[in-house]
Amino acid sequence: MPDTHLRRPAVQAVTGLSRSSIYEMMDKGEFPRPVRIGKRAVAWPQSAVEAWLAERPVSTGAK
Repeated sequence: MPDTHLRRPAVQAVTGLSRSSIYEMMDKGEFPRPVRIGKRAVAWPQSAVEAWLAERPVSTGAK
């Protein structure tokens, strides 16, 4: 089954990250890189974004 791809606004909604945070983290190797889906369009494989989310530490909110 083919992987679904998410455009940047969807990635921002799912992760809660801003556009600049996504690209800054990509530059540091801390966020998955998108794949080209057209001449001027990129998208992130949903599985890569979900895997990244699963690796993130979970905040308990306790101090």
